[in-house]
Amino acid sequence: MQTGFTTTILAAGEAAVRVAARCLQDGGLVAFPTETVYGLGADATNPGAIARLYQAKGRPAFNPLISHVSDLAAARAIGRFDAAAEALAKAFWPGPLTLVLPRAEACKVAELATAGLETIAIRVPSHDLARAILREFAGPVVAPSANLSGHVSPTTAAHVQSDLAGRIDLIIDGGAVEVGVESTIVGCFDAPMLLRPGGLPREKIERVLGRTLIQPPVDAEADSAQPLAPGMLASHYAPHTRVRLDAERVEAGEALLAFGPVPVAAESAAAVMNLSARGDLNEAAANLFGYLRELDAKKARAIAVMPIPSHGLGEAINDRLRRAAVKREESGTGMTGTGE
Repeated sequence: MQTGFTTTILAAGEAAVRVAARCLQDGGLVAFPTETVYGLGADATNPGAIARLYQAKGRPAFNPLISHVSDLAAARAIGRFDAAAEALAKAFWPGPLTLVLPRAEACKVAELATAGLETIAIRVPSHDLARAILREFAGPVVAPSANLSGHVSPTTAAHVQSDLAGRIDLIIDGGAVEVGVESTIVGCFDAPMLLRPGGLPREKIERVLGRTLIQPPVDAEADSAQPLAPGMLASHYAPHTRVRLDAERVEAGEALLAFGPVPVAAESAAAVMNLSARGDLNEAAANLFGYLRELDAKKARAIAVMPIPSHGLGEAINDRLRRAAVKREESGTGMTGTGE
């Protein structure tokens, strides 16, 4: 990957939207905010641009990408909707929901973006700036999180710059994102399947469907397998510092990622950041990746994470933390999931 060239950073605005769309049309890579995290955009129909995106992120090419479009009509041009998919799209788009559907016969999205699968992941984001760029570009844009592959996802333009400056063409700074974790991914197969928990809680999806979402096969999340959707690799969203889950106490030299009341014993922690002092899962999701990055910069012996409830957005938060911890567990660091 060629690095060392200047990455342009522009503040959000009409001029930035035009520059971003033109850059995408020219095969460039553009980072921009969505309501979930910052995405790294490339023309979904341009294999050369997509290959460059994989290189910039260091992302394995067997890991499929989400195609972002401006509205449901544009989504129907690239994916085949059944009744469940139509119901979910009408209920939650634009918003933090990705649908994995059979490719439409006339789909122009490059096979490199779908990793050779017969399905395609599609989302209509709700962020005003993202939608303006998509409308101006007038085509599907693949936009995985704008960070180095496997690292903590970016929720500000500064996070993007830290990971990708000199690797991509343009960053549009639209401020901090609102949701803070990636979209929920639902596979619309014979029975709707929850492929990745995210910014839309499963309970809301199941109410619209009138049925329980099924879980993916156990082997679908193995790093050696081809994922059914983005974000399913076992090791993902990881800071450099090892992560210790469900911590009941803080060990010497550890930083603490808290949720709710902080234990008195935390006074000896190398650093403390509280996802939500009042125990609000929406606030915790919005803070998750930013706080992980800040604690990672403290270079503590480990990041101890207090238990977080698994209902609502807590399911997505715990999913990201579990994947952040896997790499450290498998590297022989001795971390456990119990805080011991």
